[in-house]
Amino acid sequence: MYIGEIARLTDASPKAIRHYESLGLLGRVTRAGSYRVYSENEVRQIKLIKQAQALGFRLSELRAVLEGHSGEPDWLGLTRQIDLKRTGIREEIQRLRSLDVHLGQINEEIRSCLGDEGRTEPKPDQYRNRMRDSCESK
Repeated sequence: MYIGEIARLTDASPKAIRHYESLGLLGRVTRAGSYRVYSENEVRQIKLIKQAQALGFRLSELRAVLEGHSGEPDWLGLTRQIDLKRTGIREEIQRLRSLDVHLGQINEEIRSCLGDEGRTEPKPDQYRNRMRDSCESK
């Protein structure tokens, strides 16, 4: 099949498909004259690439497990990449939880400077003036 057909089947643009090929992610693509001729192997490979991208993988992360593997990815290598990605996600979740706690503390400090007025939303100019006046006096 030609690039238009594989693009339709995989929902990838022809430009993206050519990019995957240039990075070596599709292995060796057959040619008929100046035309690329794709097989079901490339369809599966492109679908795997798109699924991995949707899960947050960058093409550079996929290169090691897809590059030069005609037909089949390095499944063991892919499981290692998934493990690394999951570890990174857990670390990011922890970082975001810590950030949320910190933001909550800052918010409470600001509200305490505002006193009872901090319970309602002031207009932006009022907020700046109140913050300056209330917190400078502490």
